[in-house]
Amino acid sequence: MPSATDSADRELPEQRLLLVHAHPDDESIGNGATMAKYVAEGRHVTLVTCTAGEQGEILVPELEHLAADRDDALGPVRRDELAAAMAALGVTDHRFLGGFGTYRDSGMKWHPDGHAVPADEIHDNAFWRADLTEAADHLVAVIREVRPQVLVTYDEFGGYGHPDHIQAHRVATYAAALAAVPSHRRDLGEPHEIAKIYWSAMSESWMRAGLRALRDSGDSTTFEGMDPDGPLPQIARPDADIAAVVEAEQQHFEAKMAALRAHATQITTDGPFFALSNNVGAPAFGVEHYRLAKGRQGPLGPQGWETDLFAGL
Repeated sequence: MPSATDSADRELPEQRLLLVHAHPDDESIGNGATMAKYVAEGRHVTLVTCTAGEQGEILVPELEHLAADRDDALGPVRRDELAAAMAALGVTDHRFLGGFGTYRDSGMKWHPDGHAVPADEIHDNAFWRADLTEAADHLVAVIREVRPQVLVTYDEFGGYGHPDHIQAHRVATYAAALAAVPSHRRDLGEPHEIAKIYWSAMSESWMRAGLRALRDSGDSTTFEGMDPDGPLPQIARPDADIAAVVEAEQQHFEAKMAALRAHATQITTDGPFFALSNNVGAPAFGVEHYRLAKGRQGPLGPQGWETDLFAGL
């Protein structure tokens, strides 16, 4: 795991991206193609993961004993899976917020309306219970060290309501503000203001087209109950809300798929959804959308969106 001195002792590329995610695998699902593309282009990519995902459901039968309600030993496995995923994407700078084990996966349950909410019982050091300033200052140190121009995290709802996603949004937002204040925690480094902040999202038209392709392929179980012409989850945003799209080339799409396979306890890539993605390649699963939360939108591509998160900088 890179340390502050590791990064301080070397000259970083001119363009630098910071991503803040809640659990291992969130980064590969939402931003894997973007990360692979930017690393390949020589940009610096830093990932900060807030928990080890200890409460995750385990899809590998022989590892089910690691579950939180049994041996409670999933965290180190997911740490190793994250390292393998980052190797697949080419990302060499990945850290856990405050260090591995500082914050624990809070878990969640499903609300009848179909979104996540906090679980009935959570651990004392669950990320959902983290002191906001303390957690933000861990990230302030990273921001002032790496000095990214662009930050990517979740929206205020965490995409689908998971408490750790919401907390990651809060911590990233607060840390970005604190990092720019010259008099705040001078011991954490020189102040730095992040020029652009994005929230991960999905284009509504893109999601409807993907659902339609799934249904046309005969897959009625993936995203069960979701109608291509009906209501969509909150992460799907009207196209007018989307500010940027990053479209991966084939090699970046393949790197994303390899990263997803690395998260073997959490993701199975042999189902119909991923089969369809592989069949149509990068256009289906190598397209990642973003909302602009801070900064000015740069030059637009043919779809009316930025095609580079660093556009205009």
